[in-house]
Parts: sequence; C-alpha cells; structure tokens
Amino acid sequence: MVRKSETQGRLDDAARAGWLYYVAGRTQDEIASSMSISRQSAQRLVSLAVAERLIKVRLDHPIAACLELAEALRKKYDLKHIEVVPSDPGSTSTTVGIAEAGAAEIERWLKRSDPIVLAIGTGRTLKAAVDQLPVIECPQHRIVSLTGNIGPDGSAAYYNVIFSMADAVKARHYPMPLPVLVTAAEERELLHAQALVRSTLDISAQADVTFVGIGEMGIDAPLCLDGFLGKEEMLGLMKLGASGEICGWIFGGDGKLLDNAINERVASAPIPSRETSTVIGIAKGKRKFEAIKAAVEGRQVNGLITDEATAEFLLRD
Repeated sequence: MVRKSETQGRLDDAARAGWLYYVAGRTQDEIASSMSISRQSAQRLVSLAVAERLIKVRLDHPIAACLELAEALRKKYDLKHIEVVPSDPGSTSTTVGIAEAGAAEIERWLKRSDPIVLAIGTGRTLKAAVDQLPVIECPQHRIVSLTGNIGPDGSAAYYNVIFSMADAVKARHYPMPLPVLVTAAEERELLHAQALVRSTLDISAQADVTFVGIGEMGIDAPLCLDGFLGKEEMLGLMKLGASGEICGWIFGGDGKLLDNAINERVASAPIPSRETSTVIGIAKGKRKFEAIKAAVEGRQVNGLITDEATAEFLLRD
C-alpha cells in the first residue's frame, strides 16, 4: 500500500484545521481536541494553511466609497459592469484585490444554469483571478480563449489561462493553438483558415461575457517582457500614439485600434462585440492609467474591475 508523503499529509491536516477555523468557526482549542493534537500544533496548522494559500478570503461587504466611485464610472462611461475595490497604498502588486473580485465575477457567470459562452484573454491579472476559482461543475457552458497558447519561441505561453481554468472549471474548453503574434499578415490569414482555428474563432464571436486584461505600452510592458515585441518595435508603436493593448490588439489614446503592421500580425480572436457581449477589463495601477482610460473611452471594454486610485483617475476631467 502506497503511503502519503509526510508533506502531503501535513497539508491535508492544515487544510482540515484551516476549514475548521475559518469556515466552521471553531476555536484553536476545539480544533486541537477534534484532531487529537496540542493547541500549539493546531495553531501551526492554521498558520500553514494560510501560508500555503489553502485559505482564500473574499470580502462581501460593499464599501460606500467604492460604490460611489463605481456608480460615477458607470454613468460617465456607460458601463454594463463596474466594480471598484479598495486600494492598498502600501502594495506594489498589480493583482491583489482585483484578482479576487475578478474571480468572484467569473464564478457568478459560471454558476448560471442557462448555457453561456465565456471568452477569456491572457495575462498576469487574469491568471491570478483564475487561480482563485473554486472547483465548479458547469458542463452546460463553453469557455474559449481569445489568445494563443504558444510563446514566441514555440513554448507554452505561461500566462495563458485556459488550461489553468480547465483544472478548476468542469466545462468544455476551446484553446487557441496559435501564438499571440505571427510573423506576417499572410501567415495569420493562413492559420485562421484552418478548420480547428476557424471553429475557435466562431465560438469566441458568440461570447456572452468576456474577461480580459488591459496591457500598457513601454519597454517593460508584458508584450516586450514576454518576448512578443522587441524594444524598437515598442518604441515605434509609442511614437504612433499607442496607449495600450488587449489580447495583443493595440489601440491609441482614443481607444481605437491602430492601423499598423503590428496589428496585422495579431493572431488573437477579435474582441467580441460590445453590443452583444459584456466585455470586462480587469486592471489597475498607475502604469496602466492611460491604457485603461483609452480602453473604456474607446469602448474596447464595456465593463471594468479596478481599484479606487484608478477609478479616481478615470473620473478626473
């Protein structure tokens, strides 16, 4: 008989202690008695559950200031969905807070009984949100990736989230078997004509809801850091007025897609129609202020999950 490793056994105990403490509301003395361990051991197991991220906390209480900001943003930009989370002035994370809010909104859509098509982009924030999802059984839904899952060197793209989502969400998944950018427009047309890719593109166009990240421009932007664009290409785009990107699609300060050679090489599916799909951007942070503003003003997205600091910037005249 194969015995569980000591590490796995301890994580199992930590999960049990964490559940008893945070969900069942038991005291550490009660946990110790229930698990036949010392109080000190119970305390260490609860701490281990937190350290190993076995415990994920969501705050359900709406904060008045965030609600007021959200309502002002809804009116100013005519948004279908808006959520503003508190800002943490001491944090440099680009995902904390909005990842949890994004996960909660994704979960709400997936818990619908009627079948939907959920389209999803890529990026660090979306991956952080998907990592927060619980196991959900929803075979009636279809989940489709808007972006390719292949990196510029042929390896699997690290921040493509469709496969991470498949681990938690039991539904039909449709990955995009392409890179984000190809070498030429002719190559994109050839690849998009393939039956497997054409089918994924057709499903993405039917999306009821879409979740995307919003990327900034700059040599430290994800498109450069992940190897899709070179430094000179990025600087050239910025000279042309590029403000941000969604799924590789680059847009200017007015939120309109740029007519340039880079966008002709984007192999991602087009962003689903904002007339028929709720397209929710999940992004925050000073580096992304201009990109987020352009995205909402130009209707690249008609929904937004962001934080207080970003909301206040978007509401400035």
